[in-house]
Amino acid sequence: MTTTERLYAAAREVWEACHAHPFVRGIGDGSLEVEKFRHFLLQDYLYLFDYARVFAWGVVKSREAELMRLFSQNVDAILGGEMKIHRAYMARLGITEDEVLAVKPALANLSYTHYKLAVAAAGNEAEIIATILACSWSYAEIGARLAEIPGAAEHPFYGEWIRGYAGEDYQRTNDALVELMDRLAAGCSEQEYARLEEIFVHCSRYELGFWDMAWKLEQ
Repeated sequence: MTTTERLYAAAREVWEACHAHPFVRGIGDGSLEVEKFRHFLLQDYLYLFDYARVFAWGVVKSREAELMRLFSQNVDAILGGEMKIHRAYMARLGITEDEVLAVKPALANLSYTHYKLAVAAAGNEAEIIATILACSWSYAEIGARLAEIPGAAEHPFYGEWIRGYAGEDYQRTNDALVELMDRLAAGCSEQEYARLEEIFVHCSRYELGFWDMAWKLEQ
């Protein structure tokens, strides 16, 4: 069993709770209230800036040129790629970036990003990828599962979000991170693996908490 297979198994219960969450199910069947999606969008946009900073820590910590390039490419993919989905929805909802940046992060958002940044600052490259992968991989799986629902990817409002995370570009980027996790963790001790699992499961729980925050409109 690979490291990522073990990590996936360790977080499976939490991930299934994410799939079953009413917010996620509401995107899939189109029933989610736009007000809740708007709240999620604003919080997730703020989250992505810190998510990009976690990757930037990877650039700082790396000693391999190719690994530095990979971390750097992901910073660009977030700021110039993934955020395009958010900006498209912001335009549809009449929200400017200045308005988003004036929003204060909810406690669930702040706690999550502070944990990720603390891991990145103190940890090594493998630990940085562990904190990143729980987010990237869970969204890849959520996008792929929602895209399997008949008509979901064609929904006039939520279809764009589903297509973005189920799309080839996002899936390929996530697959590269899964492969990198296995490469960086190759030959790690059980103690080192236990630390990676702890990070991965904690971040998966934070992902579930983020859906809760959006569903409950927590400020």
